[in-house]
Amino acid sequence: MSLFITSLNSGSNGNCYYIGNENEAVLIDAGISCKETEVRMKRLGLSIDKVKAVFISHEHTDHIKGLETLSKKYQLPVYITEKTLGNCRSLKLEKHLPISFKAYENVIFGSLSITPFPKFHDAADPYSFIVDCNKVKAGIFTDIGSACKHVIQYFKQCHAVFLEANYDEVMLNAGNYPYHLKKRITGGFGHLSNNEALQLFIKHKPVFMSHLFLSHLSKNNNCPELVKDLFSAYADGVKIIVASRYEETEVYHIQHPDKLRNNRRTVATASHQLSFSFY
Repeated sequence: MSLFITSLNSGSNGNCYYIGNENEAVLIDAGISCKETEVRMKRLGLSIDKVKAVFISHEHTDHIKGLETLSKKYQLPVYITEKTLGNCRSLKLEKHLPISFKAYENVIFGSLSITPFPKFHDAADPYSFIVDCNKVKAGIFTDIGSACKHVIQYFKQCHAVFLEANYDEVMLNAGNYPYHLKKRITGGFGHLSNNEALQLFIKHKPVFMSHLFLSHLSKNNNCPELVKDLFSAYADGVKIIVASRYEETEVYHIQHPDKLRNNRRTVATASHQLSFSFY
């Protein structure tokens, strides 16, 4: 069994990522409206009935904007730490829906295992996540102030990653953001630059990584074509996808390399037998 993954939206206007298999799925963050989540999943042929829970990385609006309506309408459990929930002052969840989680403790839904781990970001209790299905792993690493040891450790395990590439340093420095905002973005508890993300990718990507989703791009301080070209030069067989702030990506099927090799052997054998039968 493998993973089906997509970015429903990625950026400061809203973040929501779908990761699942044939039977169950989870959403990481719910930063777009319930209606827009429904519309985009329907376009992709994804069923909300397979979604077992929503995991919240932190309390910033672009990660929780659609959570209240979505969780209530579909009675979805919301995995959120107590500190994060305490800082969501305007969020009103039904009392039975929030469930606290702890770092490094797996949450299981069928064949899916979700592992949260702490990260550097200017929020009360921020987390990133690994979603595992039978040793096929997808990581969601956005809103990261720096590529700390936790990020590096889990990045090395992933077959696919949603990795923040928030800003181009030249564009940010030359732009019209006030000094305090530039300092917040680059100060180690803000966001990962294109170059910082690239160095993580070059130095620590495992040989079995197949897909990289460049995520949470700044509208004002980055360019999708620029960042895709930057990473493509070092892709070495990894498919590079830019997650849009305006629309969903297609659904990508992430398989274990051993299964891919077995599939290729099966196709090769069948092709040989078919070719042989003509003689």
